[in-house]
Amino acid sequence: MALVEYALDENVAIITLNNGENRFNPVFIHEYIDVLDKIENETQALTLIVKSAHDKIFSNGLDLDWLLPVIQKNDVKTAKDFFYLLNVLFKRTLMSPMLTIAAINGHAFAGGAIYTCAFDFRFMRSDRGFFCVPEVDLGIPFLPGMLALLNRAIPRQKFEELQFTGKRLTAAECTNNNIVTKTCHINDLMVETLSFAKNLNKRRAVILEMKKRMHVDILHALDVEDVPYIESGKFNI
Repeated sequence: MALVEYALDENVAIITLNNGENRFNPVFIHEYIDVLDKIENETQALTLIVKSAHDKIFSNGLDLDWLLPVIQKNDVKTAKDFFYLLNVLFKRTLMSPMLTIAAINGHAFAGGAIYTCAFDFRFMRSDRGFFCVPEVDLGIPFLPGMLALLNRAIPRQKFEELQFTGKRLTAAECTNNNIVTKTCHINDLMVETLSFAKNLNKRRAVILEMKKRMHVDILHALDVEDVPYIESGKFNI
């Protein structure tokens, strides 16, 4: 089974993430970007939904089993290259010419939660799963692009609370704080998400131009080549 697959339903492209807990590592990200390329270049889809094949987890963030040995070897170049590659995925999702929806069917933790902030809309199951950015406990300060994405999707005061405490939010709390568009039981999640998506018949060129104008500051932050805490002794995980 491919790590990332997609299918079409009328004007909607539906990506399924099949990489277990969908932790980000170079192989997974490259395959993901290849699928985004195919959807943009080989289909006429106007809306993109991303869901997970895992029954409890949308994404648990960075693949620490891959990243930790890199950090421990003080392989700064490989670590930096990885974070810049992750930013490419963030940018590709943020700047998709299609409207994008994250169907959060379980836990969205750390980099997984940050990634959902690159989507235009977020739907989340109501019966299970947390939204959490525990980097304060992992010892990983946010990169500029990560901060920009989080500030885009989370009200400032709530984001400061989440950043400094590592608090987990339920779906209901995410809705109350305007982080997600809608919550629904897992049995209805894809039905509701797909129904919403099929009504978003907006032209790609118009959507892309709107995003270019809206996200100038976020794109700049994602392009900043500054990963100081990866240097020896500063990356404490």
